[in-house]
Amino acid sequence: MTVKKCLFPVAGLGTRFLPVTKEIAKEMLPLVNRPIISYGVEEALASGCEDIVMITGRAKRSIENYFDRSFELEDMLRKRGKLELYYKMIRISEMAEIMYIRQREPLGLGHAVLCGEPVCKGEYFGVILPDDVFINDDDPVLSQLIKVHERLGGSVIALEHVEDRDVSRYGIASGEEIEPGVFRINDMVEKPKLADAPSRYAIMGRYVLSPEIFPLLHNQQTGAGGEYQLTDAIRELAKSEPVWGVAYRGRRFDCGTQKGWLSANIQLALEDDELRDMVLDILKKD
Repeated sequence: MTVKKCLFPVAGLGTRFLPVTKEIAKEMLPLVNRPIISYGVEEALASGCEDIVMITGRAKRSIENYFDRSFELEDMLRKRGKLELYYKMIRISEMAEIMYIRQREPLGLGHAVLCGEPVCKGEYFGVILPDDVFINDDDPVLSQLIKVHERLGGSVIALEHVEDRDVSRYGIASGEEIEPGVFRINDMVEKPKLADAPSRYAIMGRYVLSPEIFPLLHNQQTGAGGEYQLTDAIRELAKSEPVWGVAYRGRRFDCGTQKGWLSANIQLALEDDELRDMVLDILKKD
């Protein structure tokens, strides 16, 4: 079954970026010349998804506004002859069919995915965590996962080998490598201590999930941090159907922290022909 829907859990409070995220969605922070959320949406569309489902909270109206029409702005740009910008604004609002579902309480990633059940029930679906920005122009990371799903069936998660010092920051998975870079997952632990980690492969923010995840989430108890952990539900899912892990190809920028976000902006700006010299001049002055 082809994956046509993709969930974006974006209801988080963005406390690491306060006070700017008091009223502005963290996902709307700029990454060079467009907001963070745009990178994930473009990846989903390039991977073959047609329906984008945003799981939002009360402070996320700016995301809805970004992907909506802005008739006053468009009219102003057209009248002033700024047609390149005018058509760019039109294209943003026509990127995809986007639906919004409200997550009323911040109860964790597992609960956010459960909020998407009315839309995704009965079919495999993608999940993108927009804090993780992946760059791979040849084959988007979500597309890599979908191809494994189409070939082997089951659910698929993105994996990255991490250093010992980072193990406790992520869900960690282990399994049998059945072919280069593809693992049959047999164990997963959310944010373990180093001594308890089953491997050094961390689960990154891309998933293809079976609809069978929803009954497991309904019956789940809270886990680490008092939240409903998606990792725990996928671990249960692996007992009844295959769950694959893919050591993805590409680069990842962690935009969930100020340090990671600033680093991503600098690195991507240095790769931009129009910005590189300006950034280098600024860095030299400092």
